[in-house]
Amino acid sequence: MNNEILNYIQEHKDQIFNDWKESLKENGDDRVVKVVSDQVFNSTSYEFIDVIIASVKSSTEEFTARLSDFSEKIVRLGWPLSFVTKALNLFEKIVFNKMQDDGIVNVENQMEAVFEFDRWMNPMVNEMVNMYSSTWERTVSMQKIALQELSAPLIPVFDNITVMPLVGTIDTERAKQIMENLLQGTVKHRSEVVLIDITGVPVVDTMVAHHIIQAADAVRLVGAKCMIVGIRPEIAQTIVNLGIDLNQITTKNTLKKGVEAALEITKRKIVKVEEAE
Repeated sequence: MNNEILNYIQEHKDQIFNDWKESLKENGDDRVVKVVSDQVFNSTSYEFIDVIIASVKSSTEEFTARLSDFSEKIVRLGWPLSFVTKALNLFEKIVFNKMQDDGIVNVENQMEAVFEFDRWMNPMVNEMVNMYSSTWERTVSMQKIALQELSAPLIPVFDNITVMPLVGTIDTERAKQIMENLLQGTVKHRSEVVLIDITGVPVVDTMVAHHIIQAADAVRLVGAKCMIVGIRPEIAQTIVNLGIDLNQITTKNTLKKGVEAALEITKRKIVKVEEAE
């Protein structure tokens, strides 16, 4: 019966695809149907059928490789797992109903057909869910690493002067990333002055201030001077109310003033050039 199912799918592939595609659009997720173009949706759905056929026709290694490639593709397209499992269920239902209409599945062999469909589809559904999940976890992990690297960049603005702009909430995990980027970047860029810009940090509490002070102390240990800039009036008031001691750290209220001070420390300054007449 298994071979009969496979042969039927291959012989009626286009018809099954058209019915399946329409059923997916009617019962599918708007995040999938409306976001991607019809051409991408059609090609991906057709490839989906090939992967399903490969579950029976191909060797285990070949099927796993194809399934892995396909999982990466649908994760990039943003297909949710619920849509993938629904698509498999719809595909099984369409093939079963068509085989019934054509008399291949009848009263005499219906129970056998149901058993064969379950024996074929259930392992494939499990394998596809596992592969999708592992692909998704790997993708999310890579994105998390990329976001962490972008969340605390150290930017050289002049020779020996670098700036680390901080935006958003600072928790313990992010503070660790800030510290690592700060120390590595200070050494890499041979910074003499490092400016930590907290203009985009909405709240500075005791924990955040502690992390910033630790970062400033660490910068001094590698031979550079650290300056905190972007201290808004409300942040200054919070720091005073919390009794946080920043006496050992140079502070400026704007990045512009911080850069000017950094230039003075490195024995340079910005000079206005008069236009020639």
